Amino acid sequence: MLVTTSQLKELLNKKAHRVMRPKNAIVSSPLVTTAITLAVITILSYFLAKIAWLAELGLSSLPLAIILGITAGFFIRNPVTAIPDKAAQFCQQKLLRLGIILFGFNLTIQQLVALGWQVIVIDLLIISTVLVVGITLGMRWLKLPKELAVLTSIGSAVCGAAAIMAAEPVVKGGHKHVSVAVATVVIFGTLSLLAYPLLYPLLALSPEHFGIFIGSTVHEVAQAVAAGETISPEALQTALLTKLVRVLCLAPVVVCLALVLFRTSGKEQVKSGENLRDKIVLPWFILYFLLAIGVNSLIALPEATGELIQVISQLSLTAAMAAMGFNTRLSCLRQAGIKPLLLAGILFVVLMATGVTANLVLLPKV
Repeated sequence: MLVTTSQLKELLNKKAHRVMRPKNAIVSSPLVTTAITLAVITILSYFLAKIAWLAELGLSSLPLAIILGITAGFFIRNPVTAIPDKAAQFCQQKLLRLGIILFGFNLTIQQLVALGWQVIVIDLLIISTVLVVGITLGMRWLKLPKELAVLTSIGSAVCGAAAIMAAEPVVKGGHKHVSVAVATVVIFGTLSLLAYPLLYPLLALSPEHFGIFIGSTVHEVAQAVAAGETISPEALQTALLTKLVRVLCLAPVVVCLALVLFRTSGKEQVKSGENLRDKIVLPWFILYFLLAIGVNSLIALPEATGELIQVISQLSLTAAMAAMGFNTRLSCLRQAGIKPLLLAGILFVVLMATGVTANLVLLPKV
């Protein structure tokens, strides 16, 4: 039986592929490596956040997962391919949305009513001011990409890293922009923990009102708890509730961002003849987030159920942060330059100045 030259080459290529493929290909695949790494980081971050001195610094499992994820990503470098890492993609998309939906069970409509209308006005004023100033300065003055300016602004305006991750499906900034935005929020959110104890003696505010100031200006929920505890139990309570009002604004802010981004790109899509309605991307999981708040407001869940939901939510968000950190390279921060940090620093000053002014003007004198 004669074998042609082309057939011989094909047989040799098949044998070469069999020889080069390791027997433990499944174990050594990037997918399995990433999945195991992210699982370890998630669990480790969750339990590290329970250590007293870390909790006092306001370091929840979310920023810890980012730090550990960046560290792990520095040593474990999967080859860059056109296909996204499915394990990290699952965490950053599916688990993120699950965590945000379940986080809605921590909020109730009754909590809003108890705070009073002044707190709602203060939070809305601060959120809108920070968003407008941040996006405008970031895009026009600092010439940052629109995606990075929006992500950095919403992280400072609403609820830190969780807001950035929630807005990413709408903004579509990619993990590089998300990583830079989260890094700026973590830096200045931690810096604020040092600022509040210094500002308290200088401001003529009662502990309750200073707690409102903390909740309306701090970045993360965990940082609101840590900062409130340094003042008094009363400050802790009002700081946490006020912060939860800002968290409650996450859904309408993200939806508004989707509509604004759609409108700003509408003319270009008309010129290109594209169907505008087909291009609308709305975060529909936010509706389930609002539904969770409504259920928690109307139905008293068993304590064990509430604790289980909180744990699953925290683990899901932590896994999303770990994946985001794992995909981060320090070169991304270097490539971003000083401008994102400058924008975050300006927003930090805007937060503090607007918060002090709004609290002194709107809150009743004690």
